[in-house]
Amino acid sequence: MGNQVEKLTHLNYKEVPTADPTGMDRDEGPRIGVSYIFSNDDDELEQQQDSVHDLGGEHPALQPYDPQLHEVECSVYYRDECIYQKSFAEEDTLPEEGDEGGGGHLSTYTPENLLNRCKPGDLVEFVCQAQYPHWVVYVGDFQVVHLHRLEVVNSFLTDASQGRRGRIANQLYRYKPLSPAVVVRNALEQVGCKDRDLSWRNSECFAAWCRYGKREFKIGGELRIGKQPYRLQIRLGDKRSHTLEFQSLEDLIMEKRRNDQIGRAAVIQELSSHLQAAEEEEEEDEDHHHPGAQTAVE
Repeated sequence: MGNQVEKLTHLNYKEVPTADPTGMDRDEGPRIGVSYIFSNDDDELEQQQDSVHDLGGEHPALQPYDPQLHEVECSVYYRDECIYQKSFAEEDTLPEEGDEGGGGHLSTYTPENLLNRCKPGDLVEFVCQAQYPHWVVYVGDFQVVHLHRLEVVNSFLTDASQGRRGRIANQLYRYKPLSPAVVVRNALEQVGCKDRDLSWRNSECFAAWCRYGKREFKIGGELRIGKQPYRLQIRLGDKRSHTLEFQSLEDLIMEKRRNDQIGRAAVIQELSSHLQAAEEEEEEDEDHHHPGAQTAVE
């Protein structure tokens, strides 16, 4: 806990927290998500996965990757405001040569192809089956700044990719971005920051903070008290979804990244099992509280 209190001193309270424009707070009953307050940086696990995951004898990054097959469609809400969305329903443009993922903003490209598309201040998300997504900030001259192995480092984009395909991720979060020059400056000023001096739990939180400047992306940026204002809505099918609630954006991002790591099929199976168990429990409760109704049907 002392580490969390220490992190509060790293915050710049000129960074404006997310505000609810409507002032509304729905009192619905989605499942409450887990808190990751004592969790390790999930990006630190990426290197372990490289050595322990053996998918058919090939490195995961070398296998064909289909975003619509492996990735989880979801939306993130702060109260009633959508602040993040990943949806393949919006992918209605024709794919270009070398694209994977439908040709829209969720299409993935080789690192070499990305170099022709990136502009300073862009966020890039590298994706691969059975791995956490890795986010970087493109700062120009073929270079990126990113949180890697508990240190903010400056690397060439092709090296940071580790062979994975990637996409420009500017459109996923719906916050108003800072100017490209400020985004680049934010990233470069943090190079060399490591270990206990870090204010971000993973590469996504770091990259998003550089682009949007919001303290919610920092460790301890929000107090975990009261109601859960953040909702992660996970799409299970054409007309089915499941919602988890969180007290902080930081916790929600950790859960979202865990879903990306285990993959779409595992997430759907996990949630389907939970929903089935919950439905059976509700039926048992109804039978227990209304035995007369069951007898009447019989």
